Amino acid sequence: MKSKLSNQFLRSFLVIFLLTILDTVLAFVLLSYASSLISDSLAKNQYPASAIIKEDYSQIDASSVIERGGGVQVVDREYRVVFSGGIDTIGKNELTAQEFTRFLTESRSKPYHYDIIYQPEGEFWLIVTFPTSLRLDFSLVHNKEAATGDFIRSGLVLTFVVLVFVLILALFTYIYSKITAAGITVPLKKLRDGTRLLREGDYSARVDLRLKNEFAELQDTFNDMAARIEQEISLRKKSEEDRRRLILDISHDLKNPMSSIQGYVELIMNKEDMTAQKRNEYLEIILSNSIRANKLLTELFELSQMDSPEFSLKLERTDICEYIRQICAELVPVLESQGFEYQFDISEESVFVMLDADRFGRIIQNLANNAVRYNPTGTLISVRLTVQNNQVIIDFRDNGIGIPSHLKENIFNPFVRVDDSRNSKSGGSGLGLSIAKKIALAHAGDLTLCHGENAGSTFRITVPAI
Repeated sequence: MKSKLSNQFLRSFLVIFLLTILDTVLAFVLLSYASSLISDSLAKNQYPASAIIKEDYSQIDASSVIERGGGVQVVDREYRVVFSGGIDTIGKNELTAQEFTRFLTESRSKPYHYDIIYQPEGEFWLIVTFPTSLRLDFSLVHNKEAATGDFIRSGLVLTFVVLVFVLILALFTYIYSKITAAGITVPLKKLRDGTRLLREGDYSARVDLRLKNEFAELQDTFNDMAARIEQEISLRKKSEEDRRRLILDISHDLKNPMSSIQGYVELIMNKEDMTAQKRNEYLEIILSNSIRANKLLTELFELSQMDSPEFSLKLERTDICEYIRQICAELVPVLESQGFEYQFDISEESVFVMLDADRFGRIIQNLANNAVRYNPTGTLISVRLTVQNNQVIIDFRDNGIGIPSHLKENIFNPFVRVDDSRNSKSGGSGLGLSIAKKIALAHAGDLTLCHGENAGSTFRITVPAI
């Protein structure tokens, strides 16, 4: 990629190089042409020395030159300035031979145009001076009468200068093309390497170009894309792990009751001399395991139903304070029969929310079932309802054994239990909190576990008030 782009840039700059040379030549040609176009309109060309010179310098009319900002001086053969009008760049009335010679030879370096002519009859020099408007001191002169050796040497020097100029210009063009290409190919190479890493499965690949141009925007887009892909892959892996664990948990939780049912049924069928009392005991065990398996399947169906896009609630405007009081009243007999203490703090004022009464009650019931199942007798269970920032907050708290720290982050995942033994007496299905969480979210609220509790656990239910 780099060599191709570099060559492309080099070809482009070579074209610019050739165009630069052509443009330089055209510039000199145009300057020469433009000079010829305006030469007749310039004052220095309208009033040359040859146009006003006379044999007797006293008869020279210098008024037209002076009126147009020029100057006229006459120098006799003794180098004396015998006449001066207008601009005087000599500055003396008398010159030595050396001074006059230096004036003639250095006239080209001054910002004036001098037209000097000698009058042999009158034996004087007429000097017409005009200020130079603009002058480019470059000219190419060829005289056929020059010595052949001089012409060759001069030609070689001129050719060498032109060649050096062209080579330097070509070198600058090459270097600049490489620098320009590197400014594009280096970021592209880093982006290419990052893309290759992504293709090979390294989703942690990021690009740092340290630029503040369009490549920086491309870098940010690439890094955002890589971050999203990494997140999606991570979520996909987690989802796959959760799916495998869910299948294993379902298999495990169904295997025990189904195996028990199968074993006791076979025992009843094969043992003909079994007493009625023993048979009834076995039937009660079969019934218990059937109820357990049916409950698990029912909760699995309910959980999957809530994940369906067709799932919807039957919302009604409900006074949640009165509703929670009714739910708590239904819990009292169960709590008292299990030897639990209770405390309810529900506001007497009416607070209305949009509620699916049947499903929302499952949240409190599931929390209560877990509290009774896992905590010892004498545990205090409290329910408190408050309203803050147009949000109804229900805190369900107990001062029991609490939840182990390693389970707090995943407590709402399916089949997560405080008791890992999975026995039918102390352990539930592990789906109750998952179902409760989804019901809360479906009500535009949430169910969270409050951290930092010294003892026991606190679950917080939130739902928007209307």
